[in-house]
Amino acid sequence: MTSYIAPFTHATPQQLAVALRAARHYTLSLFDCFAAAGLDVAAHVPQLRILNPPLWELGHIAWFAEWFILREAESSHPADAVYNSLLTRGDDLFDSNTVAHRSRWTLELPATGALKTYCHEVLDRVLDKLSREAKDDAALYPYRLALAHEDMHGEALLYTLQTLGVDAPPIAAPEMPGLAGPVDIAFPGGTLRMGNAATDGFVFDNEKPAHPCYVAPFTMASALVTNAQYLDFIADGGYQNRQFWSAAGSAWLMAQERSAPRYWQREDLQWRTVRYGRLCTLPAGEPVRHVNLFEAQAYCAWAGRRLATEAEWEYAALSGHAAFQWGHLWEWTASPFEPYAGFAADAYREYSEPWFMTHQVLRGASFATPRRLCSPKFRNFYLPERDDIFAGFRTCAW
Repeated sequence: MTSYIAPFTHATPQQLAVALRAARHYTLSLFDCFAAAGLDVAAHVPQLRILNPPLWELGHIAWFAEWFILREAESSHPADAVYNSLLTRGDDLFDSNTVAHRSRWTLELPATGALKTYCHEVLDRVLDKLSREAKDDAALYPYRLALAHEDMHGEALLYTLQTLGVDAPPIAAPEMPGLAGPVDIAFPGGTLRMGNAATDGFVFDNEKPAHPCYVAPFTMASALVTNAQYLDFIADGGYQNRQFWSAAGSAWLMAQERSAPRYWQREDLQWRTVRYGRLCTLPAGEPVRHVNLFEAQAYCAWAGRRLATEAEWEYAALSGHAAFQWGHLWEWTASPFEPYAGFAADAYREYSEPWFMTHQVLRGASFATPRRLCSPKFRNFYLPERDDIFAGFRTCAW
């Protein structure tokens, strides 16, 4: 993938209408996979910190669009909403800011059919309002926000299918091509215009403000670490040799008793992996996925390499270098998730600010990320121990 500005950031009303329909169709197709497995009932879903009951997630996606677009509200200010939710007790059920995660399994959620009807009604009203909307960035901001939100939840639904071992539709889980062997690229460094300005169309608050950032010369791998390379780390005792692991990584390793990435299984002296509930061959040339920050750091320590900072990653992605490949998996960086100087929260106030300094930045995109959401400026962020997401890493020379 080459670097480009994601189309949805400047999407016209007509483009947004097409994208919103496609996103909702995709959401419902993934939800139907859970329903077919009986997991549209919250009580049947394991209570894991890394996921939500699919039925709750479906209702939350539609509620979010209704909240920001139809009700013209902002986060944490229900009194400011133009009218009450179309769904009885919608705010009490689906506002992620007020509904505690652990309670989402015990809520009296509407039946599957009723929530699907709600999804369709919200979308119909959103599209009707959009058809009469002004074409300036301010007017289209909530539509672009709702689209990005649904796209991100679509990816979350897909890795929830993986977590729960439920088969995914082929269109949602394509096989990744093997990568050409990574080679080192020497970048000269210089001053980078990092982040986005408020005038750059739709911009997430954690990408603002745009600011100059000096990047020293660095050397970075052209592609992600592959399964074959990671197998060398395992074979050399990488999980047993604690000198490669940080203190936090060692604590995680002891608690998890892990000796390989999540979903890997050793069978007849060969490593295989589980994909959506099916045991399959581990493709040697694919980038290693479902590794967390601690595993990425340990591999780097073993290989005598390091992770890139997010500034280095953005510089490389914007360089246009023909050999630099990205977009296969989210990529762990060496940078903690923190605000740029001058940060100010946007209408969705809880999107970034609560997670500063506890989460780690990932850059790029994954095979499950809609192309319209892909941008070399996008800052993803997760807790360091998360290994259920579609994440890998690349290395830099010291």
